[in-house]
Amino acid sequence: MVAAKSTAAGSARRDQLLGIAGELFAERGLRSTTVRDIADAAGILSGSLYHHFDSKESMVDELLRGFLDTLFARYQEIDAASLDAADTLRQFVIASFESIDARHTAVAIYQNEARQLGGQERFSYINERNIEFRALWASALQRGVDDGEFRPDLDVDLVYRFLRDTVWVAVRWYRPGGAKSIDEIADQYLTVVLDGLLPR
Repeated sequence: MVAAKSTAAGSARRDQLLGIAGELFAERGLRSTTVRDIADAAGILSGSLYHHFDSKESMVDELLRGFLDTLFARYQEIDAASLDAADTLRQFVIASFESIDARHTAVAIYQNEARQLGGQERFSYINERNIEFRALWASALQRGVDDGEFRPDLDVDLVYRFLRDTVWVAVRWYRPGGAKSIDEIADQYLTVVLDGLLPR
């Protein structure tokens, strides 16, 4: 019983440290954040941090894997649900905005650091996920064109890039708990993307 409590306390402390590190990485950048910065923010000695993590790269790895694994599990559920193309795309967008809300710091780190980290063997899964992301979203767009749901002149690659960039850049201005909920933002985004700006 004592061991179980100790393990739970250790796990909670580890999660707390990971949260602190994530905030610093998102705000200052990975290169500019030191182990000492994290330890100072947590009110512990730098050496104590190494009882939980062997490096700041391990912390980043855990944050990014948690975010990406959860997101892509949801994408795969959506893809397997046999929805029409528009609903598939709609659910992809909603899942993405929900991820920005639930894992804000991890998404910010990903946006800021993915290009650099993707060149390291430890983070090779980032490039693999990018390929999977493109395949899922572009496939839904192409299916919509083929089925007549979307315009026949749609440039699938261009629209895919537009959607990818405009969804994820929201992490730079969206703040969890702000005036607009993530559901409201997703709904407005989808209204503009799918219905356009001009009145019907």
